[in-house]
Amino acid sequence: MGNLLGGWRFKEPSTVEECDSTWDTDSESEERASPTEEDAHEPADPQETPPRARRSFCAAKDLYKYRHSYPSYKEPRQSEFRNLRFYLNKVPLDPDGVYVEEILTQWRGDYEKLENNHTYIQWLFPLREQGLNFYAQELTQEEIKEFQGSREARRRFLQAYALMLDFFGIKLLDKSGSVSRGPNWQDRFQHLNESQHNYLRITRILKSLGELGFEAFKMPLVRLLLEEALVAGTLPNMRHSALEYFVYTLRDRAQRRTLLRFAQRHYVPPEDFVWGPPRLRGVCVGGRQRPVKEEPAWSPSSARAEVAKEQGTSLKRRGQEPSAGGDRKPSSSTRPLRGAGEWLQCADTVAL
Repeated sequence: MGNLLGGWRFKEPSTVEECDSTWDTDSESEERASPTEEDAHEPADPQETPPRARRSFCAAKDLYKYRHSYPSYKEPRQSEFRNLRFYLNKVPLDPDGVYVEEILTQWRGDYEKLENNHTYIQWLFPLREQGLNFYAQELTQEEIKEFQGSREARRRFLQAYALMLDFFGIKLLDKSGSVSRGPNWQDRFQHLNESQHNYLRITRILKSLGELGFEAFKMPLVRLLLEEALVAGTLPNMRHSALEYFVYTLRDRAQRRTLLRFAQRHYVPPEDFVWGPPRLRGVCVGGRQRPVKEEPAWSPSSARAEVAKEQGTSLKRRGQEPSAGGDRKPSSSTRPLRGAGEWLQCADTVAL
């Protein structure tokens, strides 16, 4: 088993900003890098309070390590390639003794088993980090190369991905990773909105996609989940996890920026959106946070109107009619919970 903490030569990031390079190469974030002379002389408002929402350093650091291929990771000298052999149907997963073909052919649609069994996910979606199933073996770079070169292993991996998407209420449309709502989306989305431990599974799945050669599959899935959470309102409890975890599994900065700009347009309340570039978050002036003049902060009412408009457009694309009063406040069963998913902040490295 590798040691993720043994790289003494690697300087660990100590702040969220050091972990997040999303906006480093974005010219828009530099347009108002410093306050104007007029702003600099503006007195601070002693009653002004900082935003309530905050980024999680634990999440940012974990995903920084993942995106940079675990810079402090020391691989074991010998690897049995158990993940590859499992996907070739030569060894069962431990400790249950179940082969991958049995999972792919007999577990699909068995949502109770997929929900309550917590040992299979580490085998279906292996990573170069340890999860809670200590029988599962971490990936190595050599095994990743062998896996990516095996047509049989890649075929079964995509079948496993489709199986889990169906469990979440999502359908895999093609071999390029396009996704849409599945025929069972209503029941499954309701379950997914209420079973937040599955957000840990989604984070793991996204990471594994990137490790095994399916990086391009991440963007369509995260985009759909953001739309459902922020626009359609079907997964309101997923907002925090989608922005704090799912988006940052993408290794491409431009893709992360595209997703975050989409999310910023639909996030309510807008003043709590803390994942955007400095130009959108506001600049610090006189000791307080002040929205920049070129990009005034949205009011909650205008943001809700924009969400309602986008929701109507989204429903029409799916062949549905938006309900009357689409911009009314959601019911207690669907209203976004402030901080929902924040209990996951440091759990994703140990809970799976």
